[in-house]
Amino acid sequence: MKKKHVNARLICQVSAAAALVLAGNAMAADAFSSDSKWMTGDWGGERTKLIEQGIDIKADYVGEMGANLHGGYNDDKTGRYSDQFGLGVALDLQKLWGWDNTQAKIQLTNRNGQNISNDRVGDPRAGTLSSSQEVYGRGHMVRLTQLWIQHQFFDNKLDVKAGYFGEGEDFNTFPCDFQNLAFCGSQVGNWATNIWYNWPVSQAAIRVKYNINDELYAQIGAYNQNPSQLEHGNGFKLSGSGTKGTVLPVELVWSPKVNSLPGEYRVGYYKSTADANDVREDVNGFDAATTGDAYKTHSSKHGYWFVAQQQLTSHNGDASRGLNIAANATFHDKDTNFIDNYQSVMFVYKGPFDARPKDDVGIGAARIHVNDDVKKNAEFLNASNGVSDYDNPVFSPIRETEYNYEINYGFHVTNWLTVRPNLQYITHPGGVDEVDNALVAGLKIQSTF
Repeated sequence: MKKKHVNARLICQVSAAAALVLAGNAMAADAFSSDSKWMTGDWGGERTKLIEQGIDIKADYVGEMGANLHGGYNDDKTGRYSDQFGLGVALDLQKLWGWDNTQAKIQLTNRNGQNISNDRVGDPRAGTLSSSQEVYGRGHMVRLTQLWIQHQFFDNKLDVKAGYFGEGEDFNTFPCDFQNLAFCGSQVGNWATNIWYNWPVSQAAIRVKYNINDELYAQIGAYNQNPSQLEHGNGFKLSGSGTKGTVLPVELVWSPKVNSLPGEYRVGYYKSTADANDVREDVNGFDAATTGDAYKTHSSKHGYWFVAQQQLTSHNGDASRGLNIAANATFHDKDTNFIDNYQSVMFVYKGPFDARPKDDVGIGAARIHVNDDVKKNAEFLNASNGVSDYDNPVFSPIRETEYNYEINYGFHVTNWLTVRPNLQYITHPGGVDEVDNALVAGLKIQSTF
């Protein structure tokens, strides 16, 4: 049977199972209760029983709307919507089968929709560096996002995880409550071109973590670098065909309490063993855009990162409320990587109003810098083509630095639904000075079924 037929059959089976679960339990007494963790409720207590037995069913939805209010490459105003459905199960194998200190997880995701950044905010010849709808991307298809088993050894000092998953689940991790991609999730995966694949793409991988003490741990991983897993129809690909190399991340994570308030600090380094093309020089060390010769090949590429998250205040003694600060920075190989550095800072106040203690308000700013050699390469390419007019279709836009800003308010509608309207401002979309700064209105919906 052809692969696409197998995938289609599996998608239908998963969808049917999800529909039966949701439909069969929609009449449970606590469905749609604002106090429930799940929209469909506890299924008359059956869901809690399953969790106690070691089976935790996961079903969730993220939807994001973006509308260009002003500026951008094309100021013809419109709206775009993109979304993601997730369905999976987390298994406690100690409860299920008596396997001490062992867990497993299976997760499927399905993305659909369009992105306002692609044809309104950014010049299609250059795109944007970030995205105003982070949930968009990696194809309109169902993917196997997680398939792993995890075990703890030596009184939980050593933790080993193996299977299929992405680097950003364990390394350079970061929350994803903002809608702009520059403030959401693992940032290395956004800027380490063509090697580090974030959610929902999975790779064959192993991660080993050692807990030094209650506040400090170190970890190392090995991830199969296989670009063919990005291709449409390869969402369930488990074979190693198409492998180019291995991504090797290492990280040190410190989680202290500062004035009894939680924080987390991460510093890490990655190296890819796959060949990588130079962004400017040809095989002889000259400018490839001028000579027309093939770009020089490097035997690897690398980079490093820093992440800091710290709660600064509590609200009238309530540690679940208060001001939080977060910062991200990544730095990448100047010979081979399109982006050479990125920085961001965010402030989030949880529980700003006594009448709305579970709401939050956030504001963030990010800077994304294009490698200077990429700029030079485009300049040489335009010169070799004899074009200097930005409006000429053959012109290669000169890209430098893009800035992204977002302010949002998260309405905690229920324990299973958060609605987060936001405004985003993008300066020099795509790093192209000729593109007008853009104002985007967004709306992010996060729900757990």
